[in-house]
Amino acid sequence: MDTTPPKDTARGAAVRAEGLGVEGARGWAFRHLDLAAEPGALIAVTGPSGSGRTCALLALTGRMRISAGHAEVAGLRLPRHMSAVRRISALAHVPGVSELDPALTVAEHLRERALLDRRFSGSPLTLLRPRRERAAKARARIDAALNASGLDVEELPKGLRTSVRDLERLETLRLSVGLALIGRPRLLAVDDVDLKLSDAEREQAWAMLRAVAADGVTVLAVCSQAPEQAVVVSTDERPKADDEAETATETDKEGADDAGTEAGRA
Repeated sequence: MDTTPPKDTARGAAVRAEGLGVEGARGWAFRHLDLAAEPGALIAVTGPSGSGRTCALLALTGRMRISAGHAEVAGLRLPRHMSAVRRISALAHVPGVSELDPALTVAEHLRERALLDRRFSGSPLTLLRPRRERAAKARARIDAALNASGLDVEELPKGLRTSVRDLERLETLRLSVGLALIGRPRLLAVDDVDLKLSDAEREQAWAMLRAVAADGVTVLAVCSQAPEQAVVVSTDERPKADDEAETATETDKEGADDAGTEAGRA
């Protein structure tokens, strides 16, 4: 049997999921997630805090193993092709996974990300090119990523020498997205997009991600409230049969408790 992953050369990545779930040591992080989105879509992952939104984001980018159901990203089946999905996706603003170092400057983060991209994503043949040519190419890629994220370094307190700790919340989000875009991913996953943002900042953040999606990159964004014109999926949804079963179980338990109480009184 041919196990070669299907080829999909579109800029964005189509995302499909059916009955997706992740289970950990403490139980299910989320279950029964269904999703169908075309390349270049803006996908909003909603649900209350603690409902497994970040786990869903990590599962769909090949960074967390699926426990139930199945998913495909750009035709790559999960969990079989997790490493391939990781290569075409990028994370932005995920606590504990892709956090920015508050002590580093914007320039240091950009330089580090460009070096990592050249080391792990580029062809070894690029090392044979003149240093000046490689530097110009890296600079162009950084400029394009910053432009896409809307981060204007000239407006920062110290320009490129501004430390991350001195950035505003929206600026931090823009920088994180810009760093992720340097690798030219087909799927961009962003956590907690609207956390601690004002209404005006929230609109700017979604405008940025819509522009990224309009450029062809599929965007998967965790949020508390989905924006307009987004494919919405919730980690808090369960099939009706499960709800009825749980209700019946709770009713039976209450009946058993009542019976036990009556027995005790007798």
